[in-house]
Amino acid sequence: MTQFCELAGNESVKLCPPLQRLKSEHVPLRAQMKNLYELSVSIEKEKEMGRMKDKLWQLRNGVIEFVTLLDPHSEKEEGVLFPMVANYIGKDVGPIYVMEYEHDQAKGNLRKFLEETIHVEKCLNSIVILEMAEFYNQAYHVLQGHFLKEEEILFPMAEKLLTSEEKIKLENQIGTI
Repeated sequence: MTQFCELAGNESVKLCPPLQRLKSEHVPLRAQMKNLYELSVSIEKEKEMGRMKDKLWQLRNGVIEFVTLLDPHSEKEEGVLFPMVANYIGKDVGPIYVMEYEHDQAKGNLRKFLEETIHVEKCLNSIVILEMAEFYNQAYHVLQGHFLKEEEILFPMAEKLLTSEEKIKLENQIGTI
């Protein structure tokens, strides 16, 4: 892992436009995630079942909207950036393995949340509602750390590894997603 840290470096690296674009996409995603997390946490404070269901329904609608923004961002990384970086460092261990694993974890939790909350109105138990909300909370925590790792390790590493031609290819390919 030391070799990967050396590639990323500790100094501030100026990112090329496509890497900066991916990093910039984290800003609205992070803000939306935070708002949804605050809504999720507020469910725990509700005493009345009807209000819990209403908030869980709001959370569900917010997560649906969030996923429509997250999916194209993830595709840019999984379909374009990760394979380009993996050509240099491999994908079975190290940063690319971790990034793909975290994508899978977050998507799995979001998918499970959406599956479990389809019939919110039929839920009669506050414990079940809290368990449903926890799937979102888990995705939130994974993505918080994940974005930070991309910004501090993966993007600077990609900046150092990718050739000028590969950066142009990256820009062209993520521009179509």
